[in-house]
Amino acid sequence: MESGYRIAVVGATGAVGTKMIEMLEQTVLPIKEVKLLASKRSAGKKATFKGEELVIEELVPESFENIDIALFSAGGGISKQFAPEAVKRGAVVVDNTSHFRMDPEVPLVVPEVNKEALKKHKGIIANPNCSTIQMMVALEPIRQKAGLDRVIVSTYQAVSGAGASAIRELEEQTQAYLNGTPVEELKAEILPCGGDKKHYPLAFNALPQIDVFAEEGYTYEEWKMIRETKKIMEDDAIKVSATCVRIPVASGHSESVYIETKNALTVAEIRDLMETAPGIVLEDDPSQQIYPQALNSIGKKETFVGRIRKDVDVDNGFHLWVVSDNLLKGAAWNSVQIAETLHEMDLVRV
Repeated sequence: MESGYRIAVVGATGAVGTKMIEMLEQTVLPIKEVKLLASKRSAGKKATFKGEELVIEELVPESFENIDIALFSAGGGISKQFAPEAVKRGAVVVDNTSHFRMDPEVPLVVPEVNKEALKKHKGIIANPNCSTIQMMVALEPIRQKAGLDRVIVSTYQAVSGAGASAIRELEEQTQAYLNGTPVEELKAEILPCGGDKKHYPLAFNALPQIDVFAEEGYTYEEWKMIRETKKIMEDDAIKVSATCVRIPVASGHSESVYIETKNALTVAEIRDLMETAPGIVLEDDPSQQIYPQALNSIGKKETFVGRIRKDVDVDNGFHLWVVSDNLLKGAAWNSVQIAETLHEMDLVRV
């Protein structure tokens, strides 16, 4: 690791942070040094990077001295406090929280879709919401070819999006239910949202709430998808609506996406677009029951698209099924991919 970048991972012990370390092991980015940062509670723990044991350090403003790229995934409050400190010391920040996403001064980037937005960065780049990222990857080739007028998405989101403790809660609920514990006695302290008043079991259930409810009866997660889509595609005229649902799947978000294009398109043309677009794997052969599945997406960086079909009533209406590993393309991999793209475009201050 003689030449290259000095990279910091903030939130190194979390579900996304550990995946960021894995993605950095696989990246083509030239790396000189990796620094792992976390809360005081986690400081002193050890993690491995390319066979080398690294000690996790407590996050303080001085942690970013001589750092070139800082990958953040430790919560919005941490990003708010420490991202400006990193920038002040010369680092470029890629932030995986929602804190900076709608800031007009901060690019919101999916490299396959809008990498040119990186040229406008002022030290901070935001990683979009996991469910938004995979939808953008799938829809951008269609938008380029025929334009987009409307998007209606229903998500089937994995519990890993709520963190490691939510996965444990689901596993405990599932075991308890199989052992005969009545539904009303299942322990639920996290889902659908840790910060809300009531909690419900997810085992053998589906919860149509991710994050707390906001205006117009939509949750913050749904508003994120709506607003982020318009920002990434730089088009406030696209009509977007979302319903976000948590299901008892460990990893891998699935989405049913309905779109209306501005110009005429055929299913065959959409399939061709999916086969050649970056970051997409087409899995679409109903005759052989081939379609994307959450279980098969785990550990993979691509976005999987299938069940492509024309709406029976609307001329320019189409339906797609979109699946991706929410911890990789939805978070850690997209962050590292942004770092790779910054390097390719010579936008890292070294």
